[in-house]
Amino acid sequence: MKEIRVSEKQHNSKMCFACGLANQFGLHSRFYELETGELLAMFKPADEHQGYPGRLHGGLAATILDETIGRAIMMTSSDSIWGVTVEFSMRLRKPIPLDSEVRVISRITSENKRFFEGSGEILLNNGDVAVSGKGRYLKMDISKIADFDTEEQQWHVVHSPDDPTTVLL
Repeated sequence: MKEIRVSEKQHNSKMCFACGLANQFGLHSRFYELETGELLAMFKPADEHQGYPGRLHGGLAATILDETIGRAIMMTSSDSIWGVTVEFSMRLRKPIPLDSEVRVISRITSENKRFFEGSGEILLNNGDVAVSGKGRYLKMDISKIADFDTEEQQWHVVHSPDDPTTVLL
């Protein structure tokens, strides 16, 4: 494992399932841009996120992996450009326990004017890859996706004393 510096924290919202802080059923994920050009997501699963006893539901593993890859475009594009999933696939390798924080790492692997492709992994505490995935995304202005009021959606960076300045990956 290597120590990597966190360069910036990304926005959270009010009700998004992945990052919404007011969504009582959501993941409440935090997203950190790394000096490597990769994006790191972190969240602590709740009991309600279980599939098999003590394990994260596979559909939620897909959700957070897709979200993390799709958000990677926010590191290099304007704030209004978001990634809309066109294709996504994943491979489940190992179960993800509910009793520890989940870490997801993603990166953009190719990009043109309209689309980008990315890959990512969900990592276990020992560094093993639990899930790997890849996807293709359409670059789209948020105004064409939804009626998105940044104030109403509480779209802003929410800093916490627990925010890391470095991570081991």
